Amino acid sequence: MAQFLIKRLLQAIFVVLVVTLLVSYAVRLSGDPALMLSQGAGSVTEQDLQNIRQGLGLDRPFLVQYAEFVRGVVVGDFGRSFMGGTPVVRLLADALPATLALAFVSLLLSVLVSVPLGIQAAVKKGKGVDQFIRIISLVGLSFPNFWLAIMLVLLLSITFSLLPPSGWDGPVSLIMPALTMAIILSATNVRLVRTAMLETLSAQYIMVARSKGLKDRVVLYKHALRNCAIPLITYIGLQFGNLIGGLVVVEKVFNWPGLGTLAFDAIASRDYPVLQGTVTVLSIIIVAVNLLVDIAYGLVDPRIRSK
Repeated sequence: MAQFLIKRLLQAIFVVLVVTLLVSYAVRLSGDPALMLSQGAGSVTEQDLQNIRQGLGLDRPFLVQYAEFVRGVVVGDFGRSFMGGTPVVRLLADALPATLALAFVSLLLSVLVSVPLGIQAAVKKGKGVDQFIRIISLVGLSFPNFWLAIMLVLLLSITFSLLPPSGWDGPVSLIMPALTMAIILSATNVRLVRTAMLETLSAQYIMVARSKGLKDRVVLYKHALRNCAIPLITYIGLQFGNLIGGLVVVEKVFNWPGLGTLAFDAIASRDYPVLQGTVTVLSIIIVAVNLLVDIAYGLVDPRIRSK
């Protein structure tokens, strides 16, 4: 088991390093931070720009800059923002709770909606209810998250004035961004629950339970759902990583004070340390969730440990 854990941990570290390396290189192709910082300063010479680059440490080779960034991350130092000099760790600490709160609420809403609908679709297989739920889930899969977010703003904020359109105005501001992601997730989860329940309902022990005269509710929720919960929980755990990635766009649409908005603002201002720190944290979260799922699999099934 120890060898399995070490192998998975090394793979996780490698993935984070590759992602941050690629992002760090790509962001340097987006523009020169020295030009952004010198705007509004009047006449600026090339020597002035070179002095700014030297002060930011951008005059050194890229690999040297990246190695210094990695060393800083190891000790918890992500550097300082080019725009104002605020420690990146402080910016990440302010934005991370908002992103995690939005992710957990979105996932919870998705589970509360998709599990009952998926069970009903499986129970009513081939009937009108099943067809309707499958069509709705297919339509949900077709919605880009940014388009759905804009439509919700137009409907709930502008047309009916029910919710604040963006930013943070108390817990009520969480509703629309969470609802956006929950709809996208539920479209996939409904189909997954339906498939898992159909396989479980055809099992022999379910037939035995029904032959004993147990109520349908007991058979469905106590026996069938419990036995198909393992693959569902596994998939939802893996889905959490994809959810974090999808929130980047949704947060910007709603101006949600999370990592997604922080990343977009860093891209616009060519703030390399902030963007590198944000991507690193997002990568660690996604890789950590996948690593925990792998470890859970290894604990349950010893055959996986040898892979």
